[in-house]
Amino acid sequence: MAVETPICDFGWRAPDFALPGTDGRVWRLADARGPAGLLVMFICNHCPYVKAVVDRMVRDARDLQALGIGIAAVMSNDSSQYPEDSFDNMQAFAAAHGFTFPYLHDETQAVARAYGAVCTPDFFGFDAALGLQYRGRLDASKREAGPADARRELFEAMAAVAAGKGGPAEQIPSMGCSIKWKAE
Repeated sequence: MAVETPICDFGWRAPDFALPGTDGRVWRLADARGPAGLLVMFICNHCPYVKAVVDRMVRDARDLQALGIGIAAVMSNDSSQYPEDSFDNMQAFAAAHGFTFPYLHDETQAVARAYGAVCTPDFFGFDAALGLQYRGRLDASKREAGPADARRELFEAMAAVAAGKGGPAEQIPSMGCSIKWKAE
């Protein structure tokens, strides 16, 4: 079932985290942020929505890093129920797609809950002061990649944030597979 993200709560503060990355180190919010802001992306390996945009996501992340935006991808799914999302498979996925940013494992799902993440992909774009400026989609892609010339909505929004202009007033929600929560 496809789920859409809520509207952007401008200025909401990024919660801290300490999560193991596929690169072997533990990452905190302070480690991931850039001088111009931070983009936190909740993704996973198995979701068709993520698979449809992963190459565009990596391209946009690389371009945003060049503008001073720090990037972190977080995988919060219950990998006992979705083995394709295991830590070993996260490492392979990051390597296969040339991630230039940390891919973090939220095994307890506490970070996804703190952020209010609802789907994969779910994008949280913060300014230099770590206030939320973007909670929209990457582009017009859905379960299949959008047209090659699709407007780069996430990139454009975060480039404006990097330039100190803030996020756009109008944002189209991201859509994807629901976070696969552990049974309580």
